[in-house]
Amino acid sequence: MNCPKCNSSSHKKNGIVGGRQRYKCSDCGYNYTVELKSTAFSASVKRQALQLYLEGLGFRSIGRFLGVSHVSVQKWIKKFGQGLEDLKSENEISVVEMDEMHTYIGIKKWHC
Repeated sequence: MNCPKCNSSSHKKNGIVGGRQRYKCSDCGYNYTVELKSTAFSASVKRQALQLYLEGLGFRSIGRFLGVSHVSVQKWIKKFGQGLEDLKSENEISVVEMDEMHTYIGIKKWHC
C-alpha cells in the first residue's frame, strides 16, 4: 500500500473515518484511506461519461443520463484532460487548418 500522492511506502495509522482506517504518509503528510468507498463509480461509467462528453453532451445532461452529479462528471473529464497533458507533442505547430463558422448574436428585425 503506497501513498496515492507521492507513491511512498512509509506511512502510519491516523485514525478511523467513516468506519475505514486512515493512514498518513510519513514523507509528504497526505492523509488517505485504502478501501474504495461503496459509492465510488466504476471506470466504465467514467469512460462512458468521457465518450458522451466527446460526442457533445454537456456535464448536466451526462449526469442526468448516468445518474451521477454533474460536478462528478466535470471532475472526471478534467482528470482525463490532465492525463493527456503528458501526451502533448513538443513539436511546434506551423500550419493550422480551420473551418468557417458563422454565428449571429443579436435580435433579428422582421420587415413587413
